[in-house]
Amino acid sequence: MKKFLSLAIFIALFACKSDKKESANEEDNYVIPASENSTSTSTSPLQESMDRGKQVYANICVTCHLPTGKGISGTYPPLDGSNWLTKKRDASIHAVKYGLQGEITVNGTTYDNMMPPMGLSDQEVADVLNYVMNSWGNSSEELITTEEVSALKE
Repeated sequence: MKKFLSLAIFIALFACKSDKKESANEEDNYVIPASENSTSTSTSPLQESMDRGKQVYANICVTCHLPTGKGISGTYPPLDGSNWLTKKRDASIHAVKYGLQGEITVNGTTYDNMMPPMGLSDQEVADVLNYVMNSWGNSSEELITTEEVSALKE
């Protein structure tokens, strides 16, 4: 009987201690909403778009263009330092929105492959392009907007 009572007390104490630990973790993980956080720093629309675009890139584009944006030589063009992106803004938007087929020349190398349409929303197209155009060796302060994306027709 003493063993049973000792076991019951041990279990009760362990359970109480465990509950307190979970409560503390929940409080530690509480995030103050932006409206309640008086010290929050606002980010630019470009940075917000790039943050969303990074997720789109990681989920879709990384397969062919790789995490480094360097692509696969002779097969998938690089996005890192791509003159095609910087010189052909509308064509870049069109390619991400509708896909691309046929020859293109990127940084002096010809690519002749197919990129199917990815089924992205206009917001996702704008976001992923803002990310790509401001990552690795690329820098573009001009925000690609959903209005700019939606204005391009197939």
